[in-house]
Amino acid sequence: MPDVLPPGPPPGPRDPGDAWAYGPDGTKAWGLFGASGLLVDDGHGRVLLQHRVEWSHHGGTWGIPGGARHQHEDAVTGALRESAEEAGVPLDGIDLRHTAVLDLGFWTYTTVVGRAARPFEPVIADRESLALDWVPVEAVDDLPLHPGFGRSWPALRATLDTSPHVVVDAANVVGSVPDGWWKDRSGAATRLVDGITALAAVGLPAEALGLDSATWWPRWTVVLEGDARGADVATGPGGGDGVGGTPGVAVVRAPGSGDDAIVAAAADAVAAGDGPVVVVTADRGLRDRVVALGASVQGPSWLRERL
Repeated sequence: MPDVLPPGPPPGPRDPGDAWAYGPDGTKAWGLFGASGLLVDDGHGRVLLQHRVEWSHHGGTWGIPGGARHQHEDAVTGALRESAEEAGVPLDGIDLRHTAVLDLGFWTYTTVVGRAARPFEPVIADRESLALDWVPVEAVDDLPLHPGFGRSWPALRATLDTSPHVVVDAANVVGSVPDGWWKDRSGAATRLVDGITALAAVGLPAEALGLDSATWWPRWTVVLEGDARGADVATGPGGGDGVGGTPGVAVVRAPGSGDDAIVAAAADAVAAGDGPVVVVTADRGLRDRVVALGASVQGPSWLRERL
């Protein structure tokens, strides 16, 4: 992740964030409100890198698209905006994975790590790039890297194949609080899925998943059984009988045993290489079954505290 970005504001209207931030020892870094950039992989072992123009700080090196955050702009929005402006990355074409933060006290740089949701070709859209290229992961170290990105690359590389997945035993979670679920199980399940959908959008703190970095965006699978299958939530092409829901949240309406469906969902996640796989339930029998598969277990309060 770069220590400093281009020496001066980019072309066009100037945002208050397009200015130097100064540390107590005189150190300066570009971005009055901090900076952020996007490290995106294509799902096939390549990452998108930018060959920086010579006049920029550390010009001629390779790094990731990024820049100063605008006033009141969060790091993820800033990284996506900068990558769209500099490399033509489609704003709706990135599945967020996690963020890593370099905090110097007076200034922060946030690396937003994502995966391309669909194939796209980068386009040089401003003066800050000599080239843009999908670089094989194993070839990145052969390039002259921006010093900041070079220091962060080993840790970032180690996370590229990490895909946390949370499987939720909806019946157990809604039954853990007096939410009126015994009168309206489908309504309680609807409220739970709505809450998880909102949580999926903002992500989970890394420590909640036992991972490094700052924030992670895991995949979510919510299993509904019995009367809760009537929950008013979106479903995908599979209708009410399979997996569907909003991006990042899959809803499984178990045709029979909810426990069996949860075990199957956990098994599928483990087999797909997702990890860590976390099952949210307080059911001891179910806990033993999913732990045997390689998943870990958290109780309903782990989820409730974050909704």
